[in-house]
Amino acid sequence: MKTTLDSCVLINLPKFNERKKGNLTFIQNNSKIPFRIKRIFYLYDIPGGESRGAHAHKKCKQFLIATSGSFHVELDDGINKTNYELNNPDFGLFIPPGIWASEVNFSSGSTCLVLTSHIYDENDYIRNYNDYLKIFKN
Repeated sequence: MKTTLDSCVLINLPKFNERKKGNLTFIQNNSKIPFRIKRIFYLYDIPGGESRGAHAHKKCKQFLIATSGSFHVELDDGINKTNYELNNPDFGLFIPPGIWASEVNFSSGSTCLVLTSHIYDENDYIRNYNDYLKIFKN
């Protein structure tokens, strides 16, 4: 079954605000995140305006959060394209396997937190867009 952009969704995360103490947002398995978390990593110290990603996964699901600063996520299902701006740590973007994703236009000092459904496996990545189209467009 082909994955489409309709499967990519922004999800609000719980936010507790204490006026004098700041905010707290939490993430736990089986609550809000549509998969069991097996890996967590974050991207940081990315020069302003730079890009990351530009790949798709065969099996791995991802959830991206801008914990500080902002960046855009360009998504492509082989037919349609869309763009999300992530700029708030109390929501994230769910990206299922089969979607080509690029994180672009990072603001200076931004951090991207990534939660994944699988541990790292280089064989799960499709890093060439033409290969992606051959695999997922059909």
